[in-house]
Amino acid sequence: MQGQFLGYHSEWNLGSPGGWVYQKMAQEIGSLAWKKIKKASGVDLTLDFDHTLLNPLPLFAKLLFRAHKAKFGSEKPFIALVAEEETLENVGENIKCVQYLNSLEGVKACLIDPTKLEVKDNSLYVGKDRVTCVFVDFNNNVILKLKKKHNMSALLFAIQNGFVTNPRGMEPIGAKSVFEAITSDCKHQMSESTIKRTPWTRQFYPRQTTCPNGKKIPDLIKWTKDNWPNTILKPVHGYSGKGIIIGHKEPNIEKSIKHALRIGDYIVQEFIPIDIWAEEFPWLDRESKKLFIKKWQTDFRCFVTDVGMIGFVTRFGGIPTNVGSGGGVQSTAVLRSKMPVSEAVKRLNDAIIKLGFNFVSEIQDEMDKKSVKIGNVYLLGPIMNTLRPRIITESHIEQLRTYSHNLWKDALTLEGMWIDGKLAKYVRISEEEEEIARLAPWRGKPALIAADGLFGFR
Repeated sequence: MQGQFLGYHSEWNLGSPGGWVYQKMAQEIGSLAWKKIKKASGVDLTLDFDHTLLNPLPLFAKLLFRAHKAKFGSEKPFIALVAEEETLENVGENIKCVQYLNSLEGVKACLIDPTKLEVKDNSLYVGKDRVTCVFVDFNNNVILKLKKKHNMSALLFAIQNGFVTNPRGMEPIGAKSVFEAITSDCKHQMSESTIKRTPWTRQFYPRQTTCPNGKKIPDLIKWTKDNWPNTILKPVHGYSGKGIIIGHKEPNIEKSIKHALRIGDYIVQEFIPIDIWAEEFPWLDRESKKLFIKKWQTDFRCFVTDVGMIGFVTRFGGIPTNVGSGGGVQSTAVLRSKMPVSEAVKRLNDAIIKLGFNFVSEIQDEMDKKSVKIGNVYLLGPIMNTLRPRIITESHIEQLRTYSHNLWKDALTLEGMWIDGKLAKYVRISEEEEEIARLAPWRGKPALIAADGLFGFR
């Protein structure tokens, strides 16, 4: 139906969600391309690249200030963004976040590795500066890895004493196996929108269960083999697309299943139909000097906080779309013309193709130069972008606000269940990780949730 969005969230990140700077950079690059394309083609469309939700960084900063204020009141904030040492110079998002914070009156911020934190007189310091808020750019398992080589006592002090946003007690709810609980044992405690957007998911091991239509599965391993093209295997605690096995792209079924069972801690999930979350974009092939329409998979990450949805980051690529796996970040525009999204997409695609390879190639060159200039890079290098934006409407945004509000509420319910031991069969983490998580329960304090949506906007 026109004006609605289709699809499911593929995962939640409640530990250290990122992406809050990349969308702003994508908007700058996409707006540059749009102005040139509109002027040259005369395409009859009105697109808004400047909606507040298309620049999440200021609202992310306000989240950090709320966390600071809850602990330190009217004192001036000193915010430490803590990341692994090897990422400090090549993750542009973290660098730009700290630059932005330092540009604000009365605010100081730094980007450091965790060994630079110190505890003095029961307070947290970086050098001579007293820290009032910490955002940690890695998950609890990384803390355990770092503990083997470094003294992490100051970071653990920060976690236990409420300096760290997000509270580390949130992370267990981000386990992909929690999706099984949402659509089975816990569904009566979840919002309708959360259930609707959660794909069928089962922990992957020899067992009996039920399939997406509710019928009994006597043997999950056999069922997965029989339904291989329509399934996807994922590590429960994986990130950046690592370890994912896509049924229809992996011909060696036996090898894939043996691998997942040997590694353990995998889920099997229904594969979301590609047509829901794929879009066609004009694309350049430099070698053949051709301009053509290429279908990419898309990903729509919603950022949700204690005050509601604060923005998006829209990604594209293969499967998975993660930037850490070579995917890109694309601009997004709100459609102001009175027409269906599908019509706007067709008009814009046609207009770009008609401009021809040489003209569009010049636009792409300018986009690439802009990308490097503004630091639109990740660990793998410059981030890909598309010639046209993802297009949504105000109606879609309002639906996403409702979805996000309910997601926050349901995640909080799930955390309470985990604290009470009611999710033990769904959340399996090491004793050491659980110890860190229980140092700092969330309980609704200011925090950031990222929900990755495989959404199609109609």
